[in-house]
Amino acid sequence: MAVFEVHGGRRMKGDIIPQGAKNEALQVICAVLLTPEPVQISNIPEIVDVLKLIELLKELGVDVKPLGPGAYEFTASSIRIDYLVSPEFKKKGGSLRGSMMIVGPLLARFGKAYMPKPGGDKIGRRRVDTHFFGFEQLGAKFHYNKNEELFEVHAEKLIGNDMLLDEASVTGTANIVMAAVLAEGTTSIYNAACEPYLQQLCKMLNCMGAEIKGIGSNLLHIKGVGRLRGTSHKILPDMIEIGSFIGMAAVTQSEITIKNVAYKELGIIPQTFKRMGIQMELRGDDLYIPAMEHYEIDTFLDGSILTVSDAIWPGFTPDLISIALITAVQARGNVLIHQKMFESRLFFVDKLIDMGAQIILCDPHRATVMGLDRKVQLKAIHMASPDIRAGVALLIAALSAQGTSIIYNINQIDRGYQHIDTRLNAIGAEIIRK
Repeated sequence: MAVFEVHGGRRMKGDIIPQGAKNEALQVICAVLLTPEPVQISNIPEIVDVLKLIELLKELGVDVKPLGPGAYEFTASSIRIDYLVSPEFKKKGGSLRGSMMIVGPLLARFGKAYMPKPGGDKIGRRRVDTHFFGFEQLGAKFHYNKNEELFEVHAEKLIGNDMLLDEASVTGTANIVMAAVLAEGTTSIYNAACEPYLQQLCKMLNCMGAEIKGIGSNLLHIKGVGRLRGTSHKILPDMIEIGSFIGMAAVTQSEITIKNVAYKELGIIPQTFKRMGIQMELRGDDLYIPAMEHYEIDTFLDGSILTVSDAIWPGFTPDLISIALITAVQARGNVLIHQKMFESRLFFVDKLIDMGAQIILCDPHRATVMGLDRKVQLKAIHMASPDIRAGVALLIAALSAQGTSIIYNINQIDRGYQHIDTRLNAIGAEIIRK
């Protein structure tokens, strides 16, 4: 298994281009199953999770043609529904959480779908109830085979309905929307997720002939249509990568320019990092981060300790909580990091403590970080990446540390960040993949 050997203490300088958004890619690639016509998608991040999904679609019968770097044409004209009950599908589908989003399109177009219990990051419970609640509201029948760990859903006809989701699940909303666009009648989804990536999916579906209104709000109205056509779509830059680079620049005292960030789609992310003391300047659509000797965490107006917590959009995304935490380690001041959604996502802080960070893990959801203000440099250690985002947080820590760190299980990082070692080495890092 590959590892990273990271020689820390080097400042980086230069331009870096964020990859296409992983979370959008997983949604829009599944949407190609809704039409037999060709769909062209560009700016696809060629990362493990996305490439696995593309391979899964190939096995399902989708014709996939590379058009250039990060660009593909998908034609789902000959789908092998029988593949869904094969041992191969159970193995491949179960290893990838994003594969859950093939269920909505297949149910809408073919009236049935099967899905093994999905994998993904080991960050705590990630239930899929919202997906199947929505399908049932559209008239589908659902069964979970506990022994086989297999979800089965089928419907002779999907009928539009009004529904109130129990949580604003991004993947749940995406799956229900993709089922509803071909349902008979009108569907209203209240408490829908409204992340930019979900908005992108809805815009793409409308270009394919769907009729979705309320995009960008938490109330979607979907008038079902009989057929969708092909289209072309470009994926947004990855806001999680952009946030990761902002935090990395601060911790490592690097001067970087993040190119073409689609700033209007970043929501509260820049504001949150600014409250943590990070300077940044918008130059056109590029985000310039200067090298900072010190940066100071803000407080609330009454002087109490700042809390950085995750929330549904337009709140601070859970995927950047790990990055906010490592960013605070070398800041001046204190911050409470509150990860509400997943109870295992903060467990990587023991590695940061071993490196010299001052962190109190209050409980599975909260950690208090007392910034070192660069009075102490982190020390290099051997560590393993538990999930995608914690893995990059540990990589940032290693880049700032004195000495050589070894990071094991970097396949977790590769699942979400494209050629991260090559791109960071190009601006001055020293990361050796072994």
